Parts: sequence; structure tokens; C-alpha cells
Amino acid sequence: MNNRISDPDRIIPRENIDFGLDASIPRYWYANDPYKTRVMDGMQLYFPEGERYFITCVRPFREQISDPILAKHVKDFTRQEGQHGIAHTHFNQLLRDQGMPVDEMLSMQKKRNNFWLTRFSQEFNLALTGAFEHFTALLAEGFFTRKQVMDGADPRVKALFAWHAIEEMEHKAVVFNVMSTVAKVSYFKRSAAMIYATLEMTRETYRSTDLLLKADGFSWLERKRMFFAHLPWMYGRNGVFSSFSGMILAYLKPGFHPDDIPVVHNYPDWIQAYERTGDPGQACDALIAAAY
Repeated sequence: MNNRISDPDRIIPRENIDFGLDASIPRYWYANDPYKTRVMDGMQLYFPEGERYFITCVRPFREQISDPILAKHVKDFTRQEGQHGIAHTHFNQLLRDQGMPVDEMLSMQKKRNNFWLTRFSQEFNLALTGAFEHFTALLAEGFFTRKQVMDGADPRVKALFAWHAIEEMEHKAVVFNVMSTVAKVSYFKRSAAMIYATLEMTRETYRSTDLLLKADGFSWLERKRMFFAHLPWMYGRNGVFSSFSGMILAYLKPGFHPDDIPVVHNYPDWIQAYERTGDPGQACDALIAAAY
């Protein structure tokens, strides 16, 4: 058995969490900044369909899993992803109510997912899932290890993203373990999937942000000005994406495993606060308080 698969309780599904998401959330909930808000809105908009794609890609290999701990991890991973889909579907309805083209964007995503599922092998779809899971496992690194990053964000939306980021870290190795110990995906295929996923993620981040800002009524020139003005926030020395670019590249190393990257230093603070209160808002506050 792969010695990385050892703790049967490393993944904790937390279900039916109430974040208090409602119409009182400001349109530009991230420090009253349209661009930052729509980057995050565009990212989360695709989570429900993305989670379904991930579960679909793992499903063909579940019957081949002989290790009981890995089988439990896959089950708990599926439960966590299901809850993420429910919470972000709720948030998507708030975006619809703002007049955002949610259904149009989800339709494009479904077509893209279906293209991958029908044109690529089961192994490559699993490798793509592993690559996308590596990205989401680094969300906490980009947004919650430094206090100033989420300054001014609505506390309810911030709590939603913090919970999602925490659980992505917990199950960060599941798909990789299925990919390496069950599907026997080669290093070349794993690396190719990561390169492809990186290009897709980058392209989609800009496209979805632009679509949402266009729906807000911003002109083409205004949107381009916003994009260039926010490049330091995204890719500067302390940018939210550049802060973990090295960890993305680490995925391409032979012998890499997701557990080579430790969980963020303030992960225990979220866990302890949530176990004590059952409140994702208070848990998020503890996470931020322990940030650098």
C-alpha cells in the first residue's frame, strides 16, 4: 500500500452548513472592488459543475480500489465535493438575481466537460481531475495565509471560501492516490494534464471575469483597464496567484505527491474553532486571526 494513504479520518465531510448567503450581500462584496469580486465570482460559479465532473472522473475506478482506507477517502471526498456543489449553487442563484449570465456560462462549462469526457480517455480525465484538485488545494495558500488578502471581503462569502479551501486541503491527495495506485497513470500523462489544466484555468479565469464585468455594464476599455490595474494583485510579488505558482510547478516533478506540500499553518485554527462552535464564520475569523 502507498504509505501516503494512512489516516482513515483525514477527510471530514461537514454537511448542511449555513453561511447566511442572501440578497443583502453587496454586489461587489470583495472590498467594493468589481474586478476582485468578479474574479472570485467567476471562479466559484463553475464549482458545482466542476465537482460533478471530478466525481464522474473518479467513479470508473472506484470498484478497482482494494485498499479500504483509500476507498473511505474516495467516499468522503465525494461527500465533501457534493456539499461544495450545493453551497456554490446557492451562491450562483444570488448572481442570477443580479442579472449575471450564470446559465449561459454553466452551459459552456457543461459542453467543455462533456467534450473532455467523450474525447479523452478515462485515465486522462482522472489526470485532469488530479491537476484541477491541485489548484483548488492551494486556494488557502493564496487567499487565507496572509491577513491583508481578504481585507474588506463580506464575512459570509469569505467564510464560504475558507470552508471550501479547508476541505480541499483535506482531500488534496485522494484523486492523486487513485491516479497513481489504481489507474497507474504515467508521469508523462500526469504532467501533460497539469499543463493543459493550467492553460484552461488561466484562460477561463480571464474569460469568466470579463463576461461578468460586461454583464455589469462595464465597457470593453473599462474592463481592459481593470485587468491591467489588477495584474499586481494577481501576479505581483505578493499576488494571490503568484504566491503559490512554485507549488503548481512542483506537481511536474517526478516523484511528487500532494502531501509533499503541507497544509497552511493556520489550518488547525479553523478546525479548532469550527469544532468548538460549529460556526463557519467564527472558524474563518480564527483562520484569518492566525494568518501572517
